[in-house]
Amino acid sequence: MKKLVLSIVIALIAGSIWAQDNPAPKSPTARKDKKAAKREQVAKLMKMEEEGEIIFNKQGIFGIKLSTDGYGLSYEWGRFKSNRVANIFQIELNEKKHPKEKRTSYAVGAFNVNSVVYGKTNNFYQLKFGMGQQRIIGGKGNKNGVAVMAAYAGGVSLGFQKPYLVDVEGKNRERLRSSYPTIIDSSYLVIGAAGFTTGWNEVELRPGAHAKAGLRFDFGRFNETVTAVEVGVNAEYYPQKVSQMAYNKEKTFFFCGYVTLLLGRRK
Repeated sequence: MKKLVLSIVIALIAGSIWAQDNPAPKSPTARKDKKAAKREQVAKLMKMEEEGEIIFNKQGIFGIKLSTDGYGLSYEWGRFKSNRVANIFQIELNEKKHPKEKRTSYAVGAFNVNSVVYGKTNNFYQLKFGMGQQRIIGGKGNKNGVAVMAAYAGGVSLGFQKPYLVDVEGKNRERLRSSYPTIIDSSYLVIGAAGFTTGWNEVELRPGAHAKAGLRFDFGRFNETVTAVEVGVNAEYYPQKVSQMAYNKEKTFFFCGYVTLLLGRRK
C-alpha cells in the first residue's frame, strides 16, 4: 500500500513539472487578439500624445515665486493618478515682507555707507510642507498649445521669527548692536543693518498652517518638459503673533496673491 501511495505522489509531481515546462499552446486567435489589443493601446497613447494629453507617471518641478508680501523658492514632486489628475507634494522656503517696509541708506564718515529698514523688528521666514492635487481643465490641443491646470494644496508651515539687528552709535560714540523700537527710544545714531547672518541665535519658532489655490498655464513645447506660470492666492495662520514692524499691529493671519515660474520635467 505504501509503495502504491508513493508511486501516485511521484506521478503527480512529475506531471506537474511537465505541465509547467510544457504549457498548453495558445490558439492563433488568442495570440492575434492580444497583439491587436496591444497595437490599439499604443495607437491610443500616441494619439493622446499628439493631441497634447499628459500621459506621464510623475513630475518634478522647481519654482521661483513672487508674492504681494514677499518671495520664495519651491520644489514639487507629483505622481499622476490619471491623464488629468496628479497628486502633488510641495516644499517651500519663503520670506514675508511687511507692506510698510522701506529701505533707507545711511552714511557715517566719508565712505561708510549702509542701508537699513527703518522700524523693522523681525525677519519672518517660512518652511512649508504641503500636499494637494493638480487637475487639467484645458488640454493643449496639440504639443505647441497651452495647458490650463487647477492646483491646490495645504499643509503645515514652520515660521522663523529672526530679530532684525542694526549697528548703531550710542551717545558716547560707542558702537552697539540693537533693534527697533529700542533704537528709536534711545535716539541712537544708525550706522546700518547688521546683516543676514546675525540674530539666528535668537530665532523664535512660529508653527502654523497654510493653504493655496491657483491656475497653471503650461507653455512647454513638449509634454516631457514643464515651463509654466502659476497665478493664485495663499493663506497662512499662526497661533502665536508675528511682529514685523515697530508700532504696528502684530499678525497671526497672512493672505497674499502670488505668481510662480515653474520649470521641470515629466517621466
